[in-house]
Amino acid sequence: MSLPRIIVLGAGLGGTIAAYEIREATKGHAEVMVVSDSEDYWFVPSNPWVAVRWREPEAIRVHLPPVMKKRGIGFTSAGATRVHPRENRMDLGDGTSLTYDYLVIATGPDLAFDEIPGFGPGGHPIVMGAAQGASCFGPAYEFALILDTELRRRKIRDQVPMTFVTSEPYIGHLGLDGVGDTKGLLESEMRKRHIKWVTNSRITSVEKGMMHIEEVGKDGAVKSTHDLPFGFSMILPAFRGVKAVFGIEGLTNPRGFILADKHQHNPTFKNVYSVGVCVAIPPIGPTPVPVGVPKTGFMIESMVTAVAHNIAAEIAGREPDKIPSWNAVCLADFGDGGVCFVAQPQIPPRNVNWSSDGKWVHLAKVGFEKYFLRKVRIGTSEPLYERLAMQMLGINKLKETVKGDA
Repeated sequence: MSLPRIIVLGAGLGGTIAAYEIREATKGHAEVMVVSDSEDYWFVPSNPWVAVRWREPEAIRVHLPPVMKKRGIGFTSAGATRVHPRENRMDLGDGTSLTYDYLVIATGPDLAFDEIPGFGPGGHPIVMGAAQGASCFGPAYEFALILDTELRRRKIRDQVPMTFVTSEPYIGHLGLDGVGDTKGLLESEMRKRHIKWVTNSRITSVEKGMMHIEEVGKDGAVKSTHDLPFGFSMILPAFRGVKAVFGIEGLTNPRGFILADKHQHNPTFKNVYSVGVCVAIPPIGPTPVPVGVPKTGFMIESMVTAVAHNIAAEIAGREPDKIPSWNAVCLADFGDGGVCFVAQPQIPPRNVNWSSDGKWVHLAKVGFEKYFLRKVRIGTSEPLYERLAMQMLGINKLKETVKGDA
């Protein structure tokens, strides 16, 4: 009898770690395969450092085929053009197709540059911040403050006015209604560094050297408009689901994100799980301008652990019962300092709601980069010492349940 086939679609943070962890959890009782559109893993949290040339791109790249082969995991970089969940099948970019018994969707997002005229690498570059509908605000703050640090090091910061544009209702909201005192900490950093900001902003269009935005009041009405000239800029776009899954009834919401229950599997297609940025999570609450919820690293890893245990349970003939904690531990680097926050769980109300800042955060982020890249290169998800360390801190990947909760 052939082994059940588990396909992991995507090889970013969630997909790569999911493949390693599922392989370990199933212990030879299943065939595990990764479908990606690239042979390389990139450590995306280091992108702000690459932008200011503190890192070379090659330093944050891991070539995946040899690692996957060593771990006994199948791999193709043909990419998927369409998933057919009713047929347990997907079409690949090379014209072939693959069937599966279980599918873990970990594609990450499609970047919705086209939703704003002139936006994106195909139009004109723009001012720093995050567009309406964005859900990943941390990198925008990191880039702005790292760039400030680099300009000061070059002794040219006085020649470069900086403006931060965001759809958040206040600085430090982060799509999470803040964590601890992120509002106070980040506002203080922006003032100290002479970075102006516009919140509740909606970008209407971008032209060469000029960004047009509307500032919206609490009632949703346009309060004022701004024409912001620029010579260089970076705006995080809104996300949506990738084309391979977009518009599949029962699988995705209207934005193309994967619908998932508390066990991370799809309510309609029970053998389809999802982890990471592709998962549909409703906004925390109404805001004057649309603001999405971020899916942070540890939160994604908690999804991965739950999925690995639940698929292993199904293969063994048991019902899936593991629920991810969705706890969050984040390090936001500013180049010469940073902000750390712990949210348990990430979505409020929380059991733990803590944030702190200091130079130690930058050092911690450097250490984490090296540690996580090593995990990807050797093909492991969670070494024993990491698990024990997090347990000692009371930060768990799985939610504690009592009988009847699962």
